[in-house]
Amino acid sequence: MTAPVFVVDPLTVLGGEVVLDGPEGRHAVSVKRLRPGEDVILTDGRGRWSEGVVKAAEGKDRLVVTDLDTLHEEPPPRPRITVVQALPKGDRGEVAVETMTEVGVDAIVPWQAARCITQWKGDRGLKSLAKWRATAREAGKQSRRVRFPEVTDAATTKQVAALLAGADLAVVLHSDFGHAVEPLAAAALPADGEIVLVVGPEGGVARDEVALFEEAGARACTLGPTVMRTSTAGTAAAALLLGRTGRWS
Repeated sequence: MTAPVFVVDPLTVLGGEVVLDGPEGRHAVSVKRLRPGEDVILTDGRGRWSEGVVKAAEGKDRLVVTDLDTLHEEPPPRPRITVVQALPKGDRGEVAVETMTEVGVDAIVPWQAARCITQWKGDRGLKSLAKWRATAREAGKQSRRVRFPEVTDAATTKQVAALLAGADLAVVLHSDFGHAVEPLAAAALPADGEIVLVVGPEGGVARDEVALFEEAGARACTLGPTVMRTSTAGTAAAALLLGRTGRWS
């Protein structure tokens, strides 16, 4: 799938024409500079997609797409991979979301860990969450995905523990879990269901958080011999899991 991707929601009109205008049309005409005869893919970002052909590019922000004859639906990938991402500093959160989207993560859960310097409170929290969601949408388009990752509301530690308890494999990336840890590259993986991966903040996962996650059934895994930033560890770990589960095959 190499044609550029644009979002149309809901995606229901087939056999006729669809007009992209507003931000999507502007991106198609003024940024991508699409011209008549070029292929495009329209998606709702939830797995439904159709391939069409540019009929006309009008002005600076209007693209007419035709030949939308078949509506496809991409099934949810298995196993589903969810990354619980502790809130990084500055714009590193958007970097984490962008790269995790590009590699193929299915869901991203912002986590207000005890040792997070960044605090999502009030309007600031709502704006930050909106940025994460916009980043996932744009990265989904850029990486030619038709099923974008869900970015949930920010989760508390107890909510993360509940998520871990319901997973088919629950993993916390942590170098000191109070006992020996196993490499993620050697952990037994489920063929189906859901893998939930927790990435702690720069200061590490607090002891009471560790205890709660252990009680929920989480396993401690190390990613490698080096220490990564919280904004890059999730992407590296997800790439490893995507390769090992066969989703990159």
